[in-house]
Amino acid sequence: MTRLIVAAGGGGDAVAAAMIHSALYGDEDQAVILTYAWDRLLIDPVPGPRGPDNFTGLQPLTPAVWAVPAETRPIAPAGSTLPRLAAELRHTFALIDPRHGVEGVTRQLEELVDHLSPESIDLLDVGGDILARGDEPTLKSPLADAVTLAACCQVNAPIRLLVTGPGLDGELPLDDLRSMLGQLIHTFTAKDVEPISSVLEWHPSEATGMLAATARGVRGTCEMRDAGLPVPLTDEGPTVHEVDLDEALTRNQLARAILTTATLDEIEAHSRDICGYSEIDYERNKATWLKDQPPAQLDPDAVLSQLDQFEAEARSRGVTHTTFRRITEALNLNGSLREDLRQLLINSRPKQYDAPLWRITAATE
Repeated sequence: MTRLIVAAGGGGDAVAAAMIHSALYGDEDQAVILTYAWDRLLIDPVPGPRGPDNFTGLQPLTPAVWAVPAETRPIAPAGSTLPRLAAELRHTFALIDPRHGVEGVTRQLEELVDHLSPESIDLLDVGGDILARGDEPTLKSPLADAVTLAACCQVNAPIRLLVTGPGLDGELPLDDLRSMLGQLIHTFTAKDVEPISSVLEWHPSEATGMLAATARGVRGTCEMRDAGLPVPLTDEGPTVHEVDLDEALTRNQLARAILTTATLDEIEAHSRDICGYSEIDYERNKATWLKDQPPAQLDPDAVLSQLDQFEAEARSRGVTHTTFRRITEALNLNGSLREDLRQLLINSRPKQYDAPLWRITAATE
């Protein structure tokens, strides 16, 4: 019995898919998780999503779909978290290839459905930005979600859209999402996090990290990303809701516009027209800037002193938690130092590690 789970935005959505499978379907056979190879520049310095020709060791599932086993390696300079996910989680990870537009992704899905005859198909989004119109000022990364939504709506098979961690991606406020969320399917608990606990120690996804933290009972306000977006960690954080797939498509202007696209360039053009930008352009600009940055080293004493100042300022903003990405950015450290920074902080101040987040201590602690 095979379940197919489409990780709407790639990245942390693929990690959350493993949580969903364990929570909803128990110890059944492994799932096939269809996801992007699209990582942040600190992992993959090449802007945009990777395709099959950026890897060695892929295994064909269908003519258009390739699985990413643990032995797979990205071809330099590309990087990817998928081989490590495949090594640590028991599921099959398959590669979404958006280079042939929504038509190509739809073809991938149709081939997988024919090949697997899955017991169920879920389209999973952490945070809820898949429900964006496209013109929201807080929206940062609509492209990947719009592609998978548009493709899923064209597949001749029942597909259930699930949104978990509403508001946790910092893109759409929970208050804006609440009216669109349908039936409550599940509320994650600490037990549900166990299958991915090792992954959370290294995976850079902030939204899925906060999802896991709320499932473990963490509450407060978490500051994320370089902009320091405040995200409430509430009882609604670990919930999983079903959302009507057709209603989501009706709302998502970008997804509707790209239904018949045959190239990624077309998708980007529509994103610029509707949203005012393409997030791949942002990555291109940032990648160019990063190339000019000098090699970075970590000065532990200086970092801990800067951290004290950052925490004092964060407390004044009512912040109780933050992510290691946010700390890296706030301390003006090179993104390549994120893991070194994380280890330094956990080793120096272990009581503040509220896995996988960093707890901002009260002034009296």
